[in-house]
Amino acid sequence: MIQTFLQKYIEAFGKAAPLPIAFGYSHAPAAEVKKIPRCMVGAIRRVCDGDPLTLSADNIMCGGGSLYTAFAPMQDRIPTFVSETEHYKQTPEQVKQYIRNLDIQLTEKPYLNFVRIDKMSALDDSEGILFFATPDILSGLCSWAFYDNDADDAVSIRFASGCCSIVTFATIENRKQGRSCFIGLLDPSARPLVPPDELTFTIPAHRFRKMMQTIDDSALFRKAFSAVKKRINHEI
Repeated sequence: MIQTFLQKYIEAFGKAAPLPIAFGYSHAPAAEVKKIPRCMVGAIRRVCDGDPLTLSADNIMCGGGSLYTAFAPMQDRIPTFVSETEHYKQTPEQVKQYIRNLDIQLTEKPYLNFVRIDKMSALDDSEGILFFATPDILSGLCSWAFYDNDADDAVSIRFASGCCSIVTFATIENRKQGRSCFIGLLDPSARPLVPPDELTFTIPAHRFRKMMQTIDDSALFRKAFSAVKKRINHEI
């Protein structure tokens, strides 16, 4: 599947589009476990350059990051920090309720690996496929996701930290074999760590396998998106 996807992806988006990243939990690290001194989003973005990243309870220094990657429960300070320092929610109780609704289950596996998809041989243990996408690339990814799914949440944007929008939503959706994909990185705290014209688009692994069955028939290979592809690749 990986080689087929890579061929189709490059054909649809061109070589200027960053290759996506597969992520999943494992008993074995894909890379040396190095301390992440700040928000993990910058480290995840660098996986697009080819080197894998391994996260664990030992190298994530951010309390929110540890929570949203399911390595640790919510720290007591987080609701007040998100509300009264960051002003992302009006009250600490809203934050607490938001976390309760997510119902994050702590992982039993010690590592969370991020590997560029062309460096992988299979997606068996993957939770999601992550794209760093400009608006033009998002146009294609959303068109593909909408092709066989009329649900209002076929593509969803929800309140979240950068890491939550990448990892948590896709993992929960994948494990219930859901069909939603997620646009993320609207978190102002994470925005400085990525290029100014990029958001994220995450496809749960289960949904990705279903979408691979429709990629040929989707708008990615039709006239309208071919003009967008040219702009992605600076051909016009």
